[in-house]
Amino acid sequence: MKRKTAKEILAESFRELAEKKNIDKITVMDITKNCGYSSATFYRQFKDKYDLISWAYTCDLEKILDRIAFDETSWKQTLLDAANYYNEYKDYIVNLLLHTNGYDSFARNMTEINYNGLKNRILKSVGITELDEKTEMYIRIYVQGGVRLTCEWILGNYSVSSLDLAEVYENSLPEPLRQYLY
Repeated sequence: MKRKTAKEILAESFRELAEKKNIDKITVMDITKNCGYSSATFYRQFKDKYDLISWAYTCDLEKILDRIAFDETSWKQTLLDAANYYNEYKDYIVNLLLHTNGYDSFARNMTEINYNGLKNRILKSVGITELDEKTEMYIRIYVQGGVRLTCEWILGNYSVSSLDLAEVYENSLPEPLRQYLY
């Protein structure tokens, strides 16, 4: 049986609070009081609540990306898993999008986390440690557009299903990246 880490418990506490309260109104004291930890424990794990948000999202994204077997079927499934994740946590992510801003904005962090996650999976698939600048630019534009579209979808600007969203993700993948993901 795997026991939850302090980071996982603090992240769960934060998400639980975010179901009832705007994220910009949640304090470290609220998070720690909700799960019975001290502020010192929080600060041993995270520098602030935005660090916690980034860590939790990175963990969620890694779980989705770890399923890629680098073939067409698994990439399509990964995209659907991502769309389903955004749909499942829609209310939480709306709270993140509407109540974080500036340097700590969730959309900004989401873009960087998705970029690094996809780049690392491509590096892993090829067995190298660096990509050329053009490939990195293709990853950057794909991720920036995908995150922007996802945020608009989460905020209700599009009424398509998760399956339709995953199809748009797949069909918008730049041709030069296909060789790494299929």
